[in-house]
Amino acid sequence: MAKTRSVFVCSNCGFESSKWNGRCQACGEWNTFEEVETVVSKGTGRSAVKAADLSDKIIGLTSVDARYDEIRYKTGLNELDRVLGGGLVKGSLVLLGGEPGIGKSTMLLQICQFLGEDHTILYVSGEESARQIKLRADRLGVDTENLYLLAETDVVSICETIVKEKPEIVIIDSIQTMGVRDIASAQGSVTQVRESTNLFMRTAKSEEIPMLIVGHVNKDGAIAGPKVMEHIVDAVLYFEGQRNLSYRILRAVKNRFGSTNEIGVFEMADKGLIEVENPSVMLLSGRPTDVSGCCVACVMEGLRPIMAEVQALVSKSGFSSPRRMSSGFDYSRLSVIIAVLEKRLGFFFGTLDVYVNVVGGMKLDEPAADLSIAMALYSSVTDKVVSDKLIAFGEIGLGGELRGVSYVTQRIAEAQRLGFEKCIVPKQSLKGVDTSRYDIKIVGVTSIRKAFDEI
Repeated sequence: MAKTRSVFVCSNCGFESSKWNGRCQACGEWNTFEEVETVVSKGTGRSAVKAADLSDKIIGLTSVDARYDEIRYKTGLNELDRVLGGGLVKGSLVLLGGEPGIGKSTMLLQICQFLGEDHTILYVSGEESARQIKLRADRLGVDTENLYLLAETDVVSICETIVKEKPEIVIIDSIQTMGVRDIASAQGSVTQVRESTNLFMRTAKSEEIPMLIVGHVNKDGAIAGPKVMEHIVDAVLYFEGQRNLSYRILRAVKNRFGSTNEIGVFEMADKGLIEVENPSVMLLSGRPTDVSGCCVACVMEGLRPIMAEVQALVSKSGFSSPRRMSSGFDYSRLSVIIAVLEKRLGFFFGTLDVYVNVVGGMKLDEPAADLSIAMALYSSVTDKVVSDKLIAFGEIGLGGELRGVSYVTQRIAEAQRLGFEKCIVPKQSLKGVDTSRYDIKIVGVTSIRKAFDEI
């Protein structure tokens, strides 16, 4: 006989408590507990329950058929395939998050045109009607006959329909609008999101149907709902970028079937998202010349070297406490670089405002970007122009020394391909590198002081 009981669930982390608390014991947030009713089944005792024999389901690892060409579906977008690790894996559950209007639904509808040539697709929408999806499909040029629409929010009914119709690919838009009828809490709550994801996961695994799930983000930039939702799915993709800019970056923060270092770059246009196969050219377009405070950095995103322009502005402060602002670069790391320039080179930033910006919305979280930041700061404070044909990368130590970085040959080859004439790198990174095979001047330095002398 089943009965219900009330529990209190934290809307931020999913922590459950038998009583209401003002502050969550797990995440420390205030006023996040919500009362929900759960169904408790009353059993007949452990002795009356007989465990199922699963010995016939045990299989050997070598007998599992996992050929690459048969378990992955190409999406038609090479940038998306790169982030996924080569394509959409059969039976996988992929969570796509991002701010409203960033392009999540647009991209998923676009890939239906390519996937619909060989596969049947079920597009389940809890936010839009079938007519609204049709209008958006006409704008994007999607007219495949293998795309089927379902406007429904009940998860149990959706899963039963999937099992009955057996589509080859399923798209859920979005998870916050889905709900289980037996759960008393509202749609989008912690319990509903968690249980809905669990039901979709079981259906995807049992039927070996890949599912793409759209998830909204909250004000902190994280996917709305409990963290356990991200643990359930196989891959978590984030759409990044500013809505007033046309470029979007797709990044994987979790991927059971590929690397989490790869990124995909897209441009939002009238007809949908357009792939940017060469992000370096895009990020360096419109770069100013004969202006101090600019330098080009090279960071690795997976196995792809990407060039980005770094801009620094150092000006006299009008306040007792100077301002420090950083966009696209870690603020704490910027403070360390400023301290090294003050201590090791004698520059004084105590009365100067410092502003650092990475053009194009890129985020440089690799230590190899340290030297480019330092050179941009040096160029701005001394008003010396860094040549637009010069590129620099390297990690800066607290002693002012330059530490070695990885993938040096790939970075140099990319700089040569884009027309740079001079490359400043840590000297120890050039061990075993044949510099004669490159048409670019490669300068190995051991400290930031020697790097500044090359400007």
